[in-house]
Amino acid sequence: MTGLDNTETTTMIALLLLALVAHSSALPLPSGDKDNWLLAEKYLSRFYGLPAGLQGRQGVSNAFETKIKEMQTFFKLKVTGTLDDNTLELMEQARCGVPDIGEYNHFPGHLKWQNNNVTFRILNYTPDLQKSDVDRAIRNALNVWSAVTPLIFKKLHKGNADIMISFGSKEHGDYNPFDGPNGLLAHAYPPGQGIGGDTHFDDDEDWTKDSSAYNLFIVAAHELGHALGMSHSTDAGALMYPIYSYTTGYPLAEDDIEGIQALYGPNPNQRKVKPKPDAPNKCDPGLSFDAVTELRGETIIFKDRFYWRLHPQMPEPEQTLIKSTWPSIPNKVDAAYENPEKDIVIIFSGIRMWALNGYNLLDGYPKYIHKLGLPKTIKKVDAAVYISDTRKTLLFTDEDYWSYDEATGTMDSGYPRPIEVDFPGMDDEVDAAVSHYGYLYFFHEHLQYEYSYTSKRVLRILRTNSILNC
Repeated sequence: MTGLDNTETTTMIALLLLALVAHSSALPLPSGDKDNWLLAEKYLSRFYGLPAGLQGRQGVSNAFETKIKEMQTFFKLKVTGTLDDNTLELMEQARCGVPDIGEYNHFPGHLKWQNNNVTFRILNYTPDLQKSDVDRAIRNALNVWSAVTPLIFKKLHKGNADIMISFGSKEHGDYNPFDGPNGLLAHAYPPGQGIGGDTHFDDDEDWTKDSSAYNLFIVAAHELGHALGMSHSTDAGALMYPIYSYTTGYPLAEDDIEGIQALYGPNPNQRKVKPKPDAPNKCDPGLSFDAVTELRGETIIFKDRFYWRLHPQMPEPEQTLIKSTWPSIPNKVDAAYENPEKDIVIIFSGIRMWALNGYNLLDGYPKYIHKLGLPKTIKKVDAAVYISDTRKTLLFTDEDYWSYDEATGTMDSGYPRPIEVDFPGMDDEVDAAVSHYGYLYFFHEHLQYEYSYTSKRVLRILRTNSILNC
């Protein structure tokens, strides 16, 4: 369940710290890198209670290693106790600033509003959006929480409200100054008297109602969760996960719903809502994949709303929301393959397909999969893989497969053909496929088949998630 501290204090501040997100160099960190050390020390001090100014003091190595391990455990990274590449990259990502562990003078009990009728007031507005857009974003963010609780939110136009919402920059009246663009994005206070529940947004940021900059609705829904008493979740699919990411659709995961209902109970008039699926666990023994592809030497594995990124020089796979990288691609990817000669990756979802050059979407997409020569009766592609020796792409649909000639842009004659006939030893359905080091790897449910295309035989059968170091 979402972390709801047994003891919290009204002095706890939820600061949304947005750092510029950069892809990792995928190389080991140089030892003694001062900039990386300072970044890590600041991060661990803010979020994990590392005492400030440790350099030159006894016990620095042990304290630093302990806090690194706490962070790696929280984010489900490989626990090394060292400032490895994955850990540093996560430190550079956009996130909410509420600490992931409590280091406060505590009051007993869950902090919550004692009355289910909660008032809010918007004191001022950002020039980035129309006033009506701001009103709508805040109201929709509150509706996210009222849909699953008995809470009723009433807007005030004057006087004091439980939740006072405002935009400000630098020092803005609460002794917790913002720091300009791309730094502290917003902060909120948990329920309580005075400043409790108040939510502030940095007016130096670029606020939008889409994915072009910082989406006000998403940030507001997260921050207002803190204003209602929620703390952070370790589930990467949850709204209350510390890392900021753009997504579309219903924002709450099961973890969010369980957390808020632990404080306020369910909505007695609630219609059945379908929460977002939890983030997949890479070491779940029953894990299956939706799609797998190479991308310029990396391996990209799609599952539900997420994808894992594997690089030969990265010790652990990196999990990211699809919408955070490609907002226009649906949350469900059915198949994907790379054509390295053309330097493109084709992604399939339902009857449409998209093309990537690197991580960039190409213009002119999406296109219908039937443009490849598939009949209109085919509604989706289950798996796809490019064979470099033949320059053909195999497209798997149900128990059959097709052969697409990349050079001529046409489907080969004589297809479809049965999978079980042409790929002896395999299951008759394929969930995902990828070509790697001269072999084909087919995935079906929790099994992975290492296959020799030249000799037409299965070489090894492995667990699907063995590719994720499980």
